[in-house]
Amino acid sequence: MTAATVDLSVVLPVYNEADNLPILWEELVAVLPGVASAAEVIFVDDGSTDGSADVVEGLAKTDSRIRFIRFETNAGLSAAFYAGFQAARGRIVVSMDSDLQNDPRDIPLLIARLDGADVVVGWRQIRRDGWLRRISSTVANRVRTRLTQDPVADSASSFRAMRRECLAAIPPYAGMHRFVPTLVKLAGFRVVEIPVSHRPRRFGASKFGVRNRALRAFIDLLAVRWMIRRRLRYRIAQRPCDLDADVSGAAARPQETREQPR
Repeated sequence: MTAATVDLSVVLPVYNEADNLPILWEELVAVLPGVASAAEVIFVDDGSTDGSADVVEGLAKTDSRIRFIRFETNAGLSAAFYAGFQAARGRIVVSMDSDLQNDPRDIPLLIARLDGADVVVGWRQIRRDGWLRRISSTVANRVRTRLTQDPVADSASSFRAMRRECLAAIPPYAGMHRFVPTLVKLAGFRVVEIPVSHRPRRFGASKFGVRNRALRAFIDLLAVRWMIRRRLRYRIAQRPCDLDADVSGAAARPQETREQPR
């Protein structure tokens, strides 16, 4: 398949999720035919040590829709998503976690909402995490909203559907996976949120906690705030004459004045 023939790419970062992957694949198999006539699923193994890579390779032998990227060592969630986005060939790209907390049955809801948007973020209104993680996420979202002036309620949600062209707005830097809605808005794209299911983790352990992400996330937030404050702001009053002006030398009529995408 080529980029022109793939309707949907699903990008799944994997880090020590061997027990979850067969179940997740069965759920995706049940959903994909109803949302895309041609789809691909890109698993990005982020240096797993529990046999996750072997599980994906086994699944790939049974279905040609699976594509597999394997890192030499653990590089982090931002790197896994970025590598998957670079490999994606679909007109629409869906990203989600591989820990079974995102429900693939919500994928059709995300894609349907793209009719009026460029990016649809899955809002985990009812979190199925431990109390400490729920509180830390609430605090983090409030701080993020305050510093970025972006009212997205669940910016760090990995469950999203995006038009392919939005991928260019995501920079290749660690931590940027938490700020995708804000970053694509800066590039002029339309972002909406819709409620999605959030399920308790069944196998394995969370890779993120308050101690190992709070300081780094705050530093990343300051970087995003810097980008917001330093973005270019201008309005076009008059455009150059159209190069296709008629041979009489009459200049083409200038286009309407409008604010440039941010």
